[in-house]
Amino acid sequence: MAITLSSGFKMPMIGLGVWRMEGKSIRDLVLSSIKLGYRHFDCAADYKNEAEVGEALREAFETGLVKREELFITTKLWNSDHGHVLEACKDSMNKLQLEYLDLYLVHFPVATKHTGVGTTASALDENGLLDIDTTISLETTWHAMEDLVTQGVVRSIGISNYDIFLTRDCMAYSKIKPSVNQIETHPYFQRDSLVKFCQKQGICVTAHTPLGGAAANAEWFGTVSCLDDPVIQELAQKYTKTVAQLVLRWGIQRNTVIIPKTSKMERLKENFQVFDFTISDEDMDKIKGIDRKYRTNQPAKFWGIDLYA
Repeated sequence: MAITLSSGFKMPMIGLGVWRMEGKSIRDLVLSSIKLGYRHFDCAADYKNEAEVGEALREAFETGLVKREELFITTKLWNSDHGHVLEACKDSMNKLQLEYLDLYLVHFPVATKHTGVGTTASALDENGLLDIDTTISLETTWHAMEDLVTQGVVRSIGISNYDIFLTRDCMAYSKIKPSVNQIETHPYFQRDSLVKFCQKQGICVTAHTPLGGAAANAEWFGTVSCLDDPVIQELAQKYTKTVAQLVLRWGIQRNTVIIPKTSKMERLKENFQVFDFTISDEDMDKIKGIDRKYRTNQPAKFWGIDLYA
């Protein structure tokens, strides 16, 4: 199941996110996911594991497990590389061992002090606050992203963590419209207005943290999980599915692409089994009623500044 982007290319509705994946386990996870039917992988320079993903992809291609054109590979421009878009993109491609990217995203709508292409440490000033570069506009960054398409380096470009205002501005100054806006969205953070705005403008919404972060975000940010919500648990029982499968199916029925992350083989298989049932309109409304407008991914913990304030 895939969605056609404004660029004309098809993007699988479910992918595997590789954030917080340990290097040693990536090979088996990537190869196993391909065998299960995954064709979409969501990477980023900031995840610091592009090289390991690249090794796994190379093995998959060389052994004939899958052809390059059968996969959809996304990676992202880090904050400190806004003034070095082409170099950063090529650095990611070299690590991933790819001749082109299916999708390249602006990871966050903020430029920070340049720390060298390929180095993704958060640039903090002497006060421990994110060292924001005020000399590079998002418009400048976007035009450099467009150059990647015209040069044939990247097939589609998009944005990530942009709100309605920033997305609207990007639409206004772009020659090539963003194909995707990747945002946090799940039953506790539904962001219905942003999702509807993007979809009206022909921008596909990809849901990162589609399960609300679960145990990982509870550990990192002290957040609670929508998977523990009694409404979700009751509906999962009704459909004889796991709570994760129900939430992922909810995301698909909103016409959003989902990229759940897992390092467990049984969950990898479970997350992919979400196409054999449909949540009724009545039950979709029940899930709509549990929205808490609750963000679970809080980079302010590391940056000392809340970009969403």
